[in-house]
Amino acid sequence: MLQAKLPAGRIRALGAMSGTSLDGVDAAVVETDGTRLYGFGPSRYRPYTQAERAVLTRALGRWPGEDLKEALEVVQTAHLEALSGFEDIDLVGFHGQTLAHEPQGRGTHQLGDGDALAQGLGLPVVWDFRSADIRLGGEGAPLAPFYHFACAQWMGAEAPLAFLNLGGVGNLTWVDPRKARPDEEGALLAFDTGPANAPINDVMQARRGEAFDRDGALARQGRVAQGALESFLEDVFFFRMPPKSLDRDAFADMIGQVAELEDADAVATLTAMSATAVLRGMEHCPEPPERVLVTGGGRHNPVMMEMLRAGLDCSVEPVEAAGLDGDMLEAQAFAHLAVRVARGLPTSCPGTTGVRASVAGGTLSRPQRQEAG
Repeated sequence: MLQAKLPAGRIRALGAMSGTSLDGVDAAVVETDGTRLYGFGPSRYRPYTQAERAVLTRALGRWPGEDLKEALEVVQTAHLEALSGFEDIDLVGFHGQTLAHEPQGRGTHQLGDGDALAQGLGLPVVWDFRSADIRLGGEGAPLAPFYHFACAQWMGAEAPLAFLNLGGVGNLTWVDPRKARPDEEGALLAFDTGPANAPINDVMQARRGEAFDRDGALARQGRVAQGALESFLEDVFFFRMPPKSLDRDAFADMIGQVAELEDADAVATLTAMSATAVLRGMEHCPEPPERVLVTGGGRHNPVMMEMLRAGLDCSVEPVEAAGLDGDMLEAQAFAHLAVRVARGLPTSCPGTTGVRASVAGGTLSRPQRQEAG
């Protein structure tokens, strides 16, 4: 069992997340004992430059053993800059940059070197969070649900609720806060719902030279192509029972399905595809949630949010309505998970990734002392 020498009780942990949208690195501090949340510290966002984003885009779909030197340099440099300068940090959680994800095939690949990052920061770093889960038959994703459970208890929630992350891929966590532990049977159900912002962003970049559809402005001008939407929903993924997860480009044919449409219609249709994928996913919830709290970039898209509200019979709100930070929630999650790993607590369970048994995944790297010359 992996154990780190940490102060007793709550500590200050720093987490980092670079998602499949390839926008940049989020870094955030939480105070936690790995079970309860006690407070939130400062945060920082380090965007990828256009040139860095292009390097990472070329690396998508590639696996260890391939030439990824340039992409690794981007990941390491950006994370070192994002994570430097925080005060009184005991432990760092480093997710790395996901390049490929095939849980039932070649596994999962998060590019990043935790050993080098620990040395650069002079702090212990927990990384490689997903591999152990996959080795035990899990999907390796999503991993934020154990943090969502802690958030629900911090909020004082008394009825089931859902956290919906709309990043490059969408993922849903259904939480029953009446349970005592996140790995207790029935406490959590989590899974990827389908693509979210990634295909929209890709089309905006290819057609307009813009990183994303700001405020859903282009989608609002367009009309949804119902034939393309219906074809999208015939994908076998939507007929699989959760837990289940996706690679960023698992639905690469989505862009082909809108290739003949005008820009506004294409983006409106892709937005409807992402929202409808969530609606399909909600059908798997054990009980209807009292509310859905939305995190990730998609919560800033009014058209996406309107589509979700129109299709659901519960409140759909940004997580800020519950006092949380939707821009930093996943970075905070990996800070919290790092503490759990260091203390030998599970980070995933059958209800979140389909793993055979609860597992504490992750590798702990400590900085090496420099010898005096």
